[in-house]
Amino acid sequence: MRRAARGARTARALLSARGAPGGRRAHAGGRVMNGRPFVSFVGAGPGDPELVTLKALRRLREAEVVIHDRLIPDSLLAEAPADAEIIDAGKAPGRHCLGQSQINWLLVDRARRRGRVVRLKGGDPTVFGRLAEEIDAVRAAGVDFEVVPGVTAATAAAARAGISLTARGHASMLVLATGSDHAGRGVAALDWELLARAEATLVFYMPVQGLESITTALTAMGRDERERALVVERAGTLDERVVAGRLADIAERCREAGVAAPALLLVGPTVDTASVPLAVRRLTRAKA
Repeated sequence: MRRAARGARTARALLSARGAPGGRRAHAGGRVMNGRPFVSFVGAGPGDPELVTLKALRRLREAEVVIHDRLIPDSLLAEAPADAEIIDAGKAPGRHCLGQSQINWLLVDRARRRGRVVRLKGGDPTVFGRLAEEIDAVRAAGVDFEVVPGVTAATAAAARAGISLTARGHASMLVLATGSDHAGRGVAALDWELLARAEATLVFYMPVQGLESITTALTAMGRDERERALVVERAGTLDERVVAGRLADIAERCREAGVAAPALLLVGPTVDTASVPLAVRRLTRAKA
């Protein structure tokens, strides 16, 4: 697979003013090929290649550069042309191939020098993907762009669990929230009282590190500690796992199961009806 090598050396090579890293061919003379510089922010979906949209596939097949998040399936990256430059910009807890400012720079640089850039993001680009910062960078540079939506992890997790995120008379709202602060070291500053009182399905992205703090904040503000909760690890992938419990014990159950990022926490009236399809083999189910 044509992935850029990981690590600091790769970052330095990518950010050099000349050429593509690792011997990959850049267009001669810095000329933009096939029209004006253009960036497509493309949603890759949650990890199952069959959940990628037709438009996303078309953009990948036209790409001259692909800058991708971590956990993008190799089979999806293989859709890019053989001479496309593939850049791994993935971020994991404690490991960033490239910082956000470097990614912003690359988007503009590669668009100007090579033309069609696909910024391939897991899930949907508009949901906790730092899309706003990257749009600001390309817009400030005068580079045209588009956003191609994708299936976000919340809907993939709900589908796999066999639940609806909304239900007439029970869950009239859907809240997508981040479970961690900007630095990734603590719990996000949210209106916990509002979340506790809402007749809503709550979906927390990136909750693993602060899971106990999240559930404690909800119950302290009045949410029933007996309410059902699901944590879905690697939602929408072949490695998906589901841990079921209640607000009072879901954090402990996840510790026992060794749940790691990326994961989602789902809480709400419809979670009671969860029944994971047989296609999901790696499953940790809590006792009622």
